[in-house]
Amino acid sequence: MNEKYGVMVCGHGSRDEDAVGEFLNFAKKLKNKLLQYELDWGFLEFANPVINSGLNSLREKGIKEIMSIPVMLFAAGHAKNDIPSVLNAYQAQYPDLSISYGRELGIDLKLIRAAGERVKEAIKQADGYIPPEETLLMVVGRGSSDPDANSNVSKVTRMLWEGLGFGWAETAYSGVTFPLIKPGLEHASKLGYKRIVVFPYFLFTGILVKRIYQYTDLVAADNPKIQFVKASYLNDHPLILDTFSERVEEIRNGVNNMNCKLCKYREQFLGFENEVGLRQESHHHHVEGIGTGHSHPQGHDHSHDHDHPHDHGHHPYPHADHPLGPKTLEQESSQGNQ
Repeated sequence: MNEKYGVMVCGHGSRDEDAVGEFLNFAKKLKNKLLQYELDWGFLEFANPVINSGLNSLREKGIKEIMSIPVMLFAAGHAKNDIPSVLNAYQAQYPDLSISYGRELGIDLKLIRAAGERVKEAIKQADGYIPPEETLLMVVGRGSSDPDANSNVSKVTRMLWEGLGFGWAETAYSGVTFPLIKPGLEHASKLGYKRIVVFPYFLFTGILVKRIYQYTDLVAADNPKIQFVKASYLNDHPLILDTFSERVEEIRNGVNNMNCKLCKYREQFLGFENEVGLRQESHHHHVEGIGTGHSHPQGHDHSHDHDHPHDHGHHPYPHADHPLGPKTLEQESSQGNQ
């Protein structure tokens, strides 16, 4: 066991018990893969243990060098602001520690291979044979207020489309940006393809992945002549574990390079010019440790698995009222309450 270095696995957290369980299972598998290091984990919000608890555990074991990795596919607000803010605050409390921070998974060919395998597995289990050229692939990303992260989902879509030879491919999102999954699928169903494969480009299950599958069923019910296939998300695919292991070694070897050229906080990004130089701070203290099975301290249900506009210190998303974005969820909610 390396007595000097430790690994801190930083997760997002969820109110969904299945999501928390899958993350914990993943973290334990990663621990078994990185036996040369002490490894612990924690969540940013909505689940326990929190990140500080994992850091405490490593510090109490005598670890002086902590390599922290965000369990995030792409770098948006959580990876760029919220998690670093928690780590910086902890570092300030314990100046004898050295806490370094790794990069997100990002665009990586191993992830593309893992995603391709998930899509092919779903098609293999589907009824009947439909040629790839008569199949449309719908890749669904998390969605964020960061255009760089959103555009990376589109790149994943293109690489899967070209790699697997489908007739067409579309990108949609589960929240925050546009198009959301339901209008995206409604559009895709009009393009004349016999099969639509819906692939959530997520690491773990949760409220959003379950919502993606629910909307797929709704649109499928309205389009009985199209075969809708629901592919599984990435989860603990061996190639995902391999990529996280590489991110840790990047920190150790000093080659941990994030892509800052397309960061809206550093460069003049079209449509987001007024966010350059915004202060790096976490907006999740109010839900830290408020996890699965716990009630919100303010007495109302609050989850970042939702899509209604919220502030809590976040810079407002400039397209929050886009007709194919979160506004559609508000309209459905209001109609359901009538």
